[in-house]
Amino acid sequence: MEIGVGLPTAVIPAPGRELLDWARTAEESGFASLSVGDRLVWPGIEPLVALAAAAAVTRRIRLAAEVIVAPLRGVALLAEQTAAVHHLSGGRLVLGVAAGIRTDDYELAGAGYGDRGRRLDDLLDRLRAHWRDGRLGPPADPPPAVLVGGRTEAALQRMARHGDGTVIVAPPPAFAARAARARQVWQEHGRPGAPRLVAHAYYALGPDAGQLAGAHLTSYYGFLGPMARMFADSALTSPEGVVAAAEAYREAGADEFVLVPCGSAGDQLSLLADVVDKLA
Repeated sequence: MEIGVGLPTAVIPAPGRELLDWARTAEESGFASLSVGDRLVWPGIEPLVALAAAAAVTRRIRLAAEVIVAPLRGVALLAEQTAAVHHLSGGRLVLGVAAGIRTDDYELAGAGYGDRGRRLDDLLDRLRAHWRDGRLGPPADPPPAVLVGGRTEAALQRMARHGDGTVIVAPPPAFAARAARARQVWQEHGRPGAPRLVAHAYYALGPDAGQLAGAHLTSYYGFLGPMARMFADSALTSPEGVVAAAEAYREAGADEFVLVPCGSAGDQLSLLADVVDKLA
């Protein structure tokens, strides 16, 4: 199982050039990927812009948008942007997509919410064609891997029709059940091999780890009301917790485990790298 790390694009205040230092250090530390999430109504850093910046200061590490709320964007612009990042990075982009659940993101974008699943299906149908013909940005050959996120059965069906795998944000037991269903749906659609299964979890380390994770996650998921506390309580806040989670996700069948930071200080990355070294 590979270990990836998130870029702190959603942490407030948003990092500036420190984000580039984080990307360089993540590659030097041997992480498999740099991952970014997506929120429109939030004072963070736009995910594809962040990955383009990371591409300029790295050479090997995968650049993973996990996940983009794709129906907020037009397919032509998304095709051009992703083809550009994939090209500039030497073919390192992984594109994760999902329909998203925040109505305020859709309202601000002027995009319909009720039909977002249908529009995501249409977008995925057209995106690969745009990548192939090269009229919108440089040709993406081979194209980025596509991961489809989401918690519903419809999302798994979408993954089997259009994707190469899925991103699952859930504790290890729930991850294992979701992964088993993903493999089943994959086979039902006659897809060869198996879907790529990527686990995500939030982390903070150091003496104030619990406070750091709680402050960030209750704010970021504040739109969920009291349920936001669930995300804060699930964050990994000790080296032992990170190790135990990694072992549990490996046993659950994850191909990659991505640790998403709740803080942007450089010691958060170095502390995690020290823990991950012990997993090798």
